[in-house]
Amino acid sequence: MNRIKEVLEEKGIKQTWLAEKLGKSFCIVNSYVCNRRQPSLEVLFEIAEILDVNVKDLIKN
Repeated sequence: MNRIKEVLEEKGIKQTWLAEKLGKSFCIVNSYVCNRRQPSLEVLFEIAEILDVNVKDLIKN
C-alpha cells in the first residue's frame, strides 16, 4: 500500500499533473493512487522527487 493519494491531496496536486511529470498515462498513475497497482521502486523514487517528499512518506507502515 502507498500514500500517493494522501500526499497529492495534502499538496493540492492533480493526478493528471503527476502523470504528465512522470511521462505515464493517467490510467497508470490512477492505478498507483488507488492502490490497484504498485509502482516499481524506481518510479516510487521518481514520484517522491517530483512531489518533493521523502520516499518513506509515500509508503504506509
